[in-house]
Amino acid sequence: MAGGFSKVLARAREVQCQTMQMFSSNPRGWAAAELDADDVARFRADMKESDISPIFVHAPYLPNPAAGGADAKRTVDALVTQAERCAALGVGFLILHMGKGLGAGAAAAVARIAKNVSAILARAPESVMLLLENTAGMGSEVGYRFEQVAEVIGKVKQRDRVGVVLDTAHAFAAGYEFRTRAGLDATLREFDRRVGLSRLHLVHLNDSKSDFGSRVDRHWHIGEGKIGKDGMREIVNHPLLRNLPAVMETPRDSAADDLRNLSAVSSLVATTEVRSQRAEGRVQKGAWPGADEVRCKMLEARSQKCRPGEMDEAVSQKEEVRRKKAGGGKAENA
Repeated sequence: MAGGFSKVLARAREVQCQTMQMFSSNPRGWAAAELDADDVARFRADMKESDISPIFVHAPYLPNPAAGGADAKRTVDALVTQAERCAALGVGFLILHMGKGLGAGAAAAVARIAKNVSAILARAPESVMLLLENTAGMGSEVGYRFEQVAEVIGKVKQRDRVGVVLDTAHAFAAGYEFRTRAGLDATLREFDRRVGLSRLHLVHLNDSKSDFGSRVDRHWHIGEGKIGKDGMREIVNHPLLRNLPAVMETPRDSAADDLRNLSAVSSLVATTEVRSQRAEGRVQKGAWPGADEVRCKMLEARSQKCRPGEMDEAVSQKEEVRRKKAGGGKAENA
């Protein structure tokens, strides 16, 4: 963190942060300077007194969880160090890119990621959860399909300490739709079926400069990219996403760029009245069967633990009740 962690609160307030993502060291290097005790104490005190929560640390870009051999050891050591820094700073989440296979097939790369993540968790402080970020699928990147993310998590030994970050630009470039309500519903339904929405802890809220399904990772300003204003509006107002923390990673030359994108997001957020109308069915519902209140109930309480596909089961049960009532029959446990 340039200037030290004691500068974080002032910078966060400058861009009106309610939640925050930061690097704990040089994002493009392997080495991490020793933490200064006074600097850390000031940061912890500042964050405790502020209303900024939750806080996330993003791992540097060089470690590759899909690596093998000596590169795997170096990656694990570096990410354990990052987890230790999170614990020292009082931060509970460390975000990892899933990595590149670099010639290894997808199955081998998935197995390596799971092995390396398990090794990290075995040494990392228990207060820290690892969050795997989906990728756009550029080159040999792993994790651009939700089933790959799910397969990695399924192979990790301490999988209760693994969550997910959904990057909207990455997912759009990987072929997941966000531009319409029906498309977003389908994307979230697939995510829930494969991974489980209870594992989703953060949204990287980015528009995409790249085309749909291009597998090219290019973030862009909110509402000005290929997802567009209508798509970003659907994302920020969706009942399964709107209460989750979201962090923008849009291009910036100064704080003014962040404020411009924040203003764009704010202009898209529906009023409480519109949300109430949507929940009551008086505003367009998605293509996903079942009313919005069913989907709201499943995920807005973040303490609830849901297994993959549980949301579909709840919606199916609701539809079965409705069908039997419409047909004059009785539904058990209705």
